Amino acid sequence: MSIEFIGFIGNHEASEIIPRSGPIVDRAYIEAVAKAHELAGFDRALLAFHSDAPEALTVGQHAASVTDKLGIFVAHRPGFVAPTVLARLFATLDNLHPGRFAINVITGADHRAELVRDGNTVEDKDERYARTSEFLDIVRLEWESDKPFDYKGRFYQVEGAFSQVKPSWKGAVPIFIAGASDAAIDVAGRHADTFALWGETYEQVRELTDRVRAASARNGRPAPRFSLSLRPIIADTEDQAWAKADAILEKAKALQDRTGFRKTAEPVNVGSRRLLEAAAKGPRLDKRLWTGIAQLTGAKGNSTALVGTPLQVAETLVDYYDLGIETFLIRGFDPLIDAIDYGRELIPETRRLIAERAASRAKAAE
Repeated sequence: MSIEFIGFIGNHEASEIIPRSGPIVDRAYIEAVAKAHELAGFDRALLAFHSDAPEALTVGQHAASVTDKLGIFVAHRPGFVAPTVLARLFATLDNLHPGRFAINVITGADHRAELVRDGNTVEDKDERYARTSEFLDIVRLEWESDKPFDYKGRFYQVEGAFSQVKPSWKGAVPIFIAGASDAAIDVAGRHADTFALWGETYEQVRELTDRVRAASARNGRPAPRFSLSLRPIIADTEDQAWAKADAILEKAKALQDRTGFRKTAEPVNVGSRRLLEAAAKGPRLDKRLWTGIAQLTGAKGNSTALVGTPLQVAETLVDYYDLGIETFLIRGFDPLIDAIDYGRELIPETRRLIAERAASRAKAAE
């Protein structure tokens, strides 16, 4: 299996330990972090969706324009843009930047306010996932149909829909889907090219990927690729790495009122609740999974870390690779500096270890 590394492009410099300063859309920062990811050897970089944030697809187009080959991975929440329009947007971008754009389809949210700001009227989570499934039905048809088509669903109806522009790269733009509820797993089984998990324990990863594989089989589809999101904390020695993690936690506590990363209520999404279930077992799990920030913030998004030397963290990523993970979404608590650091040792070490693993297996199979 080939592996892929995905980073993160923010609209401005900010994290759990860095309060934002400067403009909301910081063009210089966006350009710097995009170029840093490309030079560091990342395959793609994620641009997140929030209902009060700059529009991710627009920022992604700019990031693509200042890089040569970095993939642009854009988060999108169905329900607010017509699926036919979104399909043509991404097909057009795929013609302008072949093979460089992918969609991260997000249906859930940390809290209700994130949904209603944009006028969401579908309160029930299972219903929102049913809407997402119809949305992706139409997106695929818009990309693939060679003649006008009709679609009559509960949430979407189109007549004579057709797009002259089709994705130029292998016929489709890759679709990533995340979520841990039964409804999310069902949609992933129908539509996902890649299924994305947050940084969970080995046991949780086995359980969730097994459910997705079963859902794909029920829908007559091969299992998707699997992606895991983590926040690596690396240093020259293991002791230094754990000291760095402790310092990050203390700084995050001190800055919560300025950064906004404060636990305000129990999360409504299943993914965050799963991270908190893991965190309840302790701050250090498996070999080097650290849950300190997840516990502090209420597991707001990607918030668990792997802690150690670059080689130790790479070895742990290989453990996840052995569980079927082929894509690693990694970002640091100091986003720009950490992206550069990951490119020096962590990414090359992980690729080397996995290449050695593949060569050894191929030799054993001779």
